[in-house]
Amino acid sequence: MNNIPYGKQTISQEDIDAVVEVLKSDFLTTGPKAKEFEEKIAKYCGAKYCVCVSNGTAALHLSSMVLLKENDKVLTTPNSFLATANAILYVNAKPIFVDICSDGNIDLDLCEEQLKKDSSIKAIYAVHFSGKSVNQEKLKYLKEKYNILILEDCAHSIGAVYKDIKAGSCINSDISIFSFHPVKTLTTGEGGAITTNNKEYYEKLLRLRNHGTTPNPEIGPWHYDMNELGFNYRLTDISCALGLSQLNKLDIFLEKRRQIAKKYDDFFQNILNIESLYSFTNESAYHLYVIKIDFKKFKVDKKELFLKLRENNIFIQYHYIPINKQPYYKNLGYGDEHTPIMEDYYEKALSLPIFPALLEEDQEYVLKTLLEILNG
Repeated sequence: MNNIPYGKQTISQEDIDAVVEVLKSDFLTTGPKAKEFEEKIAKYCGAKYCVCVSNGTAALHLSSMVLLKENDKVLTTPNSFLATANAILYVNAKPIFVDICSDGNIDLDLCEEQLKKDSSIKAIYAVHFSGKSVNQEKLKYLKEKYNILILEDCAHSIGAVYKDIKAGSCINSDISIFSFHPVKTLTTGEGGAITTNNKEYYEKLLRLRNHGTTPNPEIGPWHYDMNELGFNYRLTDISCALGLSQLNKLDIFLEKRRQIAKKYDDFFQNILNIESLYSFTNESAYHLYVIKIDFKKFKVDKKELFLKLRENNIFIQYHYIPINKQPYYKNLGYGDEHTPIMEDYYEKALSLPIFPALLEEDQEYVLKTLLEILNG
């Protein structure tokens, strides 16, 4: 039995050929493929502008530089990878952790309670956890009523929709970010993107991505001015060629993920003490498929299950350790927030294998083995 990871890339000969073509070209970076990839991501998402960067964390960092100032307060979720909250700290702003809903997404009603109590809060960083978009109607309401900035962390959700609103369209937000890590639905190896409908943000993001520089042709065609501190967060044409090839198959990848999710969903409807994180929906991108297990009703605990599944070549994952409980954040004074839904969620949540190349027999093996271990 080969190892079955919780997620992995799907690479075809078309992808390989696209990368080889760029390797034989004159531009390995900052060339035509990068621009083409940006244009196609923007079009796919329905946003005006896209800036591709070296990874999703870089996307969060630059977006925070554009949106936030020092000491700004930002409502965000404890249920994400570290990068979401870390990017707020990168610019010396202050994360405020808000509990989640039953679907794993930040509770926007609790966000409103915070906004009512504290008018100095500047932004919300909302993560579309597992590929399921946050409530866009509520997002729009909060933005308009409280005049706050909103970043949508779409690292899990390229291709997801909320009714007719695509993830990354920025219809109800200022900026959205994506990650193209290999476990994501679309990969560029490493890579990320930022979408926005704000031209001023777009132009600043372009400068910050390239050391904070802008050309100055009045002095000469070679000349550039650096007026702000930026970074080298460019994405290579090699990566963008892979991304373009992957983008051509994105809807196929999404359909396959949804088929796998539906099979999981149907299975767990008949199993006591295990439930899907949320009922199956064609609107989710299903970067993750999460179940919640009431371990008190079974013969193994969370650690034992993890290790025994690995012994059987099944490499599940637990997403996510609450960010506010991490040692670094505890040293900053976090950790005592009232987040009972998040704490209950983390005690029970498990991410099962889901990726387009997952075979039906492997999925069945995962389900059979999981139940055998849980039931002893």
